[in-house]
Amino acid sequence: MPTSFNQSVIDEFRANAGKVGGPFEGGDLLLLTTTGARSGVSRTTPLGYVRHGDSLLVVGSNLGGPRHPGWYHNLLARPVVRVEVGDRSFEALAVPAEGDRREELFAHVVRVEPGYGDYQAGTDRLLPVVVLERAEPDGWDGPREVRTLADKLMEVHTWLRGQLGQVRAEVEVHFAARAARQGAGAPPVLPGLGLQIRQRCLAFCQALEFHHASEDGHLFPGIARHHPHLADVFDRLGDEHRTVARIQGELAALLAGITIAEPQRFRTELEAMSAELNAHLDHEEEALIPLLADVPWPPVGPPTAP
Repeated sequence: MPTSFNQSVIDEFRANAGKVGGPFEGGDLLLLTTTGARSGVSRTTPLGYVRHGDSLLVVGSNLGGPRHPGWYHNLLARPVVRVEVGDRSFEALAVPAEGDRREELFAHVVRVEPGYGDYQAGTDRLLPVVVLERAEPDGWDGPREVRTLADKLMEVHTWLRGQLGQVRAEVEVHFAARAARQGAGAPPVLPGLGLQIRQRCLAFCQALEFHHASEDGHLFPGIARHHPHLADVFDRLGDEHRTVARIQGELAALLAGITIAEPQRFRTELEAMSAELNAHLDHEEEALIPLLADVPWPPVGPPTAP
């Protein structure tokens, strides 16, 4: 089967620490790996990018075509993406810019790469500008050394708590900006936090869903085989996972209405959901950490034959 043009670019990029020839020679190029919104399949796309502070900007130009590219629809559904730049690879949170911020960032992109202005002029579609920022919550120092499954569980829980805390912090920024717009005079620029909060919430919810599916499908049955006397503990944790799934849905619905929500009622509901989610993580740690403290991570495979 012949190699597609995109795949040939990807192969050349990875073989040469991000340097490619042809139409991309000398340009700033990254590889963006998204997860299919419907298929769940990972797909990698070579894209030009523009730096803006500590973030990277990519534009859903689709060469000026009438429809948004597939990778854009994917990141709206699954906002945690993998980015390769040069010889580095990292996870990022993909946040489309909104309103005045989108206009500001697109103007910056066009100053650096004027061709995007030509693409915009050739279509009635507003080209999305996507900010690729750190997937980790603020204050995340990176994982400490992980030697056991207990360490791994704590790493995941710490990341989840941080994401939930950042959602709450961004909610407060949103309400403060909204309140400022209600004063006299010209309203300040609202930083487009609606989509940012949505993407952060999706990242949290999807990570929690994956974490629970891994526990229910693999971790809990494996431990239960060695500790049958703990069957009631795992039954309770399974029940809690179903409760948490309900809370995730309620949280997503709550955040979807943030632009019209009454702030105090919204805060009360968010705090109640946050408290219930954190209580679940606390209980998992109490029940599981002692059982996982001596289980090596990554898993040790079976010995190889001599």
